[in-house]
Amino acid sequence: MNLGKVLLEENVAALDEVTVIAEVSSIQQKVDRKVITVGKDLTTSGPTASDIMNNIPSVSVDPQTGNLSLRGNDNVRVMVDGKLSNVPVDQLLKQIPSTSIKQIELITNPSAKYNPEGMSGLINIILHKNTNIGFNGNINLGLTKDINATFNSSVDLNYRNGKFNFYGNYGNNIGKQTNYGTIERPDDNSQQFFNFFDNNKSYLYKFGIDFYVDDNNTISVFTNQNAYDGKGIGTISILRPNMSPQGQDFTSNSDNLSSQYNLVFKHDFAKEGEKIDLEVDYNTFEETESSDFSYSNIPFPPNYIDSVDTNREQTTINLDYVNPLSEKAKLEVGFEVRLYNTDVYYDSTGKSFDATGTIINTPSTDFNYGRDIYSGYINYGQTFEKWSYQLGARAETVTENAKAMTISEITIESNPFKNNYFQVYPSGFLTYAPSEKNSYQLSMSRRVDRPSLRKVNPIREWSSPLISSFGNTELQPQFTNSIEMNYTRTLEKGSITGGVFYRMIEDEINRAVFIDRLDLNKVILSYDNFDNTSAYGVELSSTYKPTKWWNFNASFDLYSQTQKGITEILNTPIGENPTVDDILITEIKVDNIAYSLRMNNNFKVTKKLTFSAFGMYRSTQKGLQFISKPMYFVNTGLRYSLLDDAATFSFNYNDIFNTMKAGFESERPYKQIGQFNWESNTWYIGISYRFGGGKYRAIQRKNRDKNETSSGGSFM
Repeated sequence: MNLGKVLLEENVAALDEVTVIAEVSSIQQKVDRKVITVGKDLTTSGPTASDIMNNIPSVSVDPQTGNLSLRGNDNVRVMVDGKLSNVPVDQLLKQIPSTSIKQIELITNPSAKYNPEGMSGLINIILHKNTNIGFNGNINLGLTKDINATFNSSVDLNYRNGKFNFYGNYGNNIGKQTNYGTIERPDDNSQQFFNFFDNNKSYLYKFGIDFYVDDNNTISVFTNQNAYDGKGIGTISILRPNMSPQGQDFTSNSDNLSSQYNLVFKHDFAKEGEKIDLEVDYNTFEETESSDFSYSNIPFPPNYIDSVDTNREQTTINLDYVNPLSEKAKLEVGFEVRLYNTDVYYDSTGKSFDATGTIINTPSTDFNYGRDIYSGYINYGQTFEKWSYQLGARAETVTENAKAMTISEITIESNPFKNNYFQVYPSGFLTYAPSEKNSYQLSMSRRVDRPSLRKVNPIREWSSPLISSFGNTELQPQFTNSIEMNYTRTLEKGSITGGVFYRMIEDEINRAVFIDRLDLNKVILSYDNFDNTSAYGVELSSTYKPTKWWNFNASFDLYSQTQKGITEILNTPIGENPTVDDILITEIKVDNIAYSLRMNNNFKVTKKLTFSAFGMYRSTQKGLQFISKPMYFVNTGLRYSLLDDAATFSFNYNDIFNTMKAGFESERPYKQIGQFNWESNTWYIGISYRFGGGKYRAIQRKNRDKNETSSGGSFM
């Protein structure tokens, strides 16, 4: 084709760079992960990562606890820019501004390169990287209001010149929140009323330096500091026929500091694509908790104060090597060392009584838990004309040591526990793309769920007048074998992806429910290992743009899960004065089939003004303890760009019909009906402003290409 003469503007240096910014979220199925690019439609749904997670297919966040789950399972690990954090997940998600997120990766069948922990896989949050020369940054301010107000803000700064890149970040989340609920017990006509008020403050700081030694070597260091201050007040009231009202009041204070120190050395060999990365990461976590419990018209237990001090250290040394053997083949090998140790000291004031009325001092307990993991992996991948595959395996040797030392007024008792095991975790991926519009993916992997500290800690985790929760020191890990198949069809105005998965779980970890022998009206929750079980599911997601002014993302996921557990029931009703002999131990099995629907609409009114509407429905879910009732909500929002797109104003109105309620029923060990409510009917105002960077000249571009390697700071 003869285009004739193509003339270029004479004053080339006067031309500015071209910036392309995606406005619409997209979902892309890759060989080993699903990649959600976060556009303006998702960022308008909330100020933090926690707010937008419910918009992601197959992902949900518990509005009360902040627990994250993937495909209905909370055994999922969260990474930020490929790195695990010591910050509790619920705090971490609330600290990351939605405007800082570029992509979210759902890695449901991770390759052997990744840590094998997490039954349902990994969620990797990828943040925007700043590569501009000079000084630049971003400021975000947000306010959320329902009954109480929550304020969040962040400042991201970056200075880049020559061989150095300096970056610093600050973020906070400060606010109050109210929760309330009821539980009814038909067997004794009792009612429990719950009222909780939280006042939490969380601050996150980061500072780092990238040093580009030369074209082939880079050294990067950074530190993360997360400080958390939480205060809570709660009341639990119990009403029974012909009895005076009973109640529990408590106040809690929790302060923790999580510190991360990271060093990375990267070397690029002369051969294109061949590189080696060495990373050393050191994490510490220190927390002090104090809870004051008082009772009215309840003889047991007495008033008491629980104090818990937690100290945790984690060191990770990781070495990765990548060698493209040819244009179509690649080899990856690596080694990793993970050293983990936690010490928890528990002390309680007050007196407890046994069934005969004898005073028993609540013992102090020092619990120490250590886990050392040494591993190595290898991956090999090859690409053909329409086919590609990757095979890998990760081998790990694990040493676990636990010791709970109970200190009473008379004796000191120690209960040590040791566990050593070796495992190989294979993985495989196969992709077939017969055309540009069609692609098929098949993957399989083996993973492990090592018991968390909460599940192995024998110290009382929490308590109410009728329930206490403890861990089980002798829990064994559970293993999961997964297979998954996906199909992606590219359409003229969008795409659609469908997939199925199957999981077989060995030595499943689940809840065990026991009746308290000292008070048959109370129950004790713990954990145990059970027989093998399975789960399967179906997922559908699509992005489509019917018109120039309307686009939407929609998803549907359904999963089936079999759960097993141990529970105890009373053969004689509470009203007939049962004894310990009336307790029956039984193993229960629950088959749960649940599904959810999501749809996010984005309406472009003008070049600067966008409206959005998001809706979600989650079906009934059956668990070992409770049957959760359906949940649904609708969120709306608008986004307006100003100051030549340097600033963005956002307004959201969430749960506009005020339907977000956690209703549930239970038959074990007693029939219960309940519902909890929280501040979901909220409005949010936010503003984001970007500054610096800007306009490059030809000489700046030349110097950059000569002296710089694309990199930059991020929020985490």
